[in-house]
Amino acid sequence: MDERELVIVGGGPAGMAAAVSARESGVRDILLLERDTHLGGILNQCVHAGFGLAYFKEVLTGPEYADRFISRVDGLAGIEVSTRSFVAELKPGKVLTYLRPGAIHTVRAKALIMATGCRERTREMIQIPGTRPAGVFSAGLAQKMINIEGLLPGRRVVVIGSGDIGLIMARRFSLEGAVVSAAIEIQRQPTGLKRNIVQCLDDFGIPLHLGHRVLWIHGKERVEGVDVAPVDELGREIPGTRFSLPCDTVLVSVGLIPENELIEMAGVELDRRTNTPVSSDLNYTSIPGLFVCGNAFKVYDIVDSVTRDSITAGRQAAEYLAACNGGTRRE
Repeated sequence: MDERELVIVGGGPAGMAAAVSARESGVRDILLLERDTHLGGILNQCVHAGFGLAYFKEVLTGPEYADRFISRVDGLAGIEVSTRSFVAELKPGKVLTYLRPGAIHTVRAKALIMATGCRERTREMIQIPGTRPAGVFSAGLAQKMINIEGLLPGRRVVVIGSGDIGLIMARRFSLEGAVVSAAIEIQRQPTGLKRNIVQCLDDFGIPLHLGHRVLWIHGKERVEGVDVAPVDELGREIPGTRFSLPCDTVLVSVGLIPENELIEMAGVELDRRTNTPVSSDLNYTSIPGLFVCGNAFKVYDIVDSVTRDSITAGRQAAEYLAACNGGTRRE
């Protein structure tokens, strides 16, 4: 079994910021694990501008923001990057098992930072009835299909929810020539940023139906349309108000769930309502030396805030290791 001073799981903006911060704080042995083929995480598929204003004081696309940190990681000796590395198990004692092509590795970390991000909530989680045709996508999957794979998932779209990814994808579909009929939000207020409501819906003439819900998805082989109605304060359909929207694609943008199943394996106490660590302070967990940062700790609105707090996580890990080594920090 390998022994490492600090292991970081996740090579997105949180993991990279934590790695750079820990190295600059004196940690000399850092293993950064990323399951994808490249560092950058979700930023790689976010080709729109709007990143970096708070941290870099300029407007960047997602890949540009990621590249700034990839360059910093690459430029620091002491950070080993292992891509295509999927962590399958985390045992008590900060023992990880991860898979790489053709190999299984086990490593024990003196300190561990989990920067595993979030996954999207699905149609099944919000219990939308109807048939199960092709054409129902999470907004993030549709974003990857268009921006990474070069595929257009559909031509006539309805967005369920008003989360930022869904709003941005409403604009993205419009720019690709598709028709976005509407965004349907069950709450009385949108959940996405105001700037995205304006820039992604209002500027493209896409209606936002607040206090509405999708009641049924129609279609056999492919989505053919949805039934929509306004709802009362308890989320119940108001009788006699149902209407239909034809579409071949439904995007689900109804929130994110922090990816914390690994730390649950290790015995970290979780808040069952949010799937985040129960913690008295930023990035800490119930297990000493095991830190969680970025969207796995809490869901952030902007990546600049993820970076800020993940830099703190790197320093926290360095301080923990220094204390384990008798209070001395090695440069």
